[in-house]
Amino acid sequence: MKVSYFPGCTLRTKAKDLDNYARKCAEILGVELCEIKDWQCCGGAFVSAKDEVASKLSSVRALAAARDAGQPLVTVCSACHNVIKQTNDAMQNDEEFAAKANLYMSQDKDPSEAYNGETEVYHYLELLRDVVGFDKIKEAVKNPLTGKKIAAYYGCMLLRPGKVMNFDDPENPTIIEDFIRALGAEPVIYPARNECCGGYVILEDAKSAEKKSNKVSESAANHGAEIIVTACPLCKYNLEKNGSSVPVVYFTELLAEALGVKEDTDAE
Repeated sequence: MKVSYFPGCTLRTKAKDLDNYARKCAEILGVELCEIKDWQCCGGAFVSAKDEVASKLSSVRALAAARDAGQPLVTVCSACHNVIKQTNDAMQNDEEFAAKANLYMSQDKDPSEAYNGETEVYHYLELLRDVVGFDKIKEAVKNPLTGKKIAAYYGCMLLRPGKVMNFDDPENPTIIEDFIRALGAEPVIYPARNECCGGYVILEDAKSAEKKSNKVSESAANHGAEIIVTACPLCKYNLEKNGSSVPVVYFTELLAEALGVKEDTDAE
């Protein structure tokens, strides 16, 4: 199966290893990640102002490219996923916004046809759950993570706004816990797993960000977690920067370890 792939800025710069894990694991699971040509930054955050169109055009172009390729669009970073998914929803349901975005894009050097939200958008975790299937992943595991107690950290971007993201139950999600079980480990349920780490306020209020991050890591530790796994590079950075007592890993790294390709990928 081929899918259009939007890696995002962080996974192509500071976190290339996390991108490499995603690509290698997808290959093992029968999925080819076809990186979109000439993609640009998603904008980093979805600006809710209806008259703010320019920062969303890169997402619209990526969505249109996936449509033209006849493929769903897959993201790995939860922040990129949030921006692209909300932009896609706006192109489907906000006629004024869609008209402005398509007017901008009609002036591109090689404009595509007007985009109206036709593309199916998956986070990589959704691809694993809904397309590949956790049962198939369980069968592909070579190094089961047996005995490891792992806490899923969802953060904000995967789950909210719930009706648009439609990722999982925003109050009681299960997808990452099911992913952990498929790898042979034991998921740890703890109160702060879907609370904010403070990543988007760190420049304005570093102490508040530190407090929020520590609340997450301490909550996980107090419930017996040996590892925290997240799907957001910013969450991972923020938790580590603020001194998490529990090691924080990205979900693609955990998957690569279980599928037996982590060491080979690290050596490339």
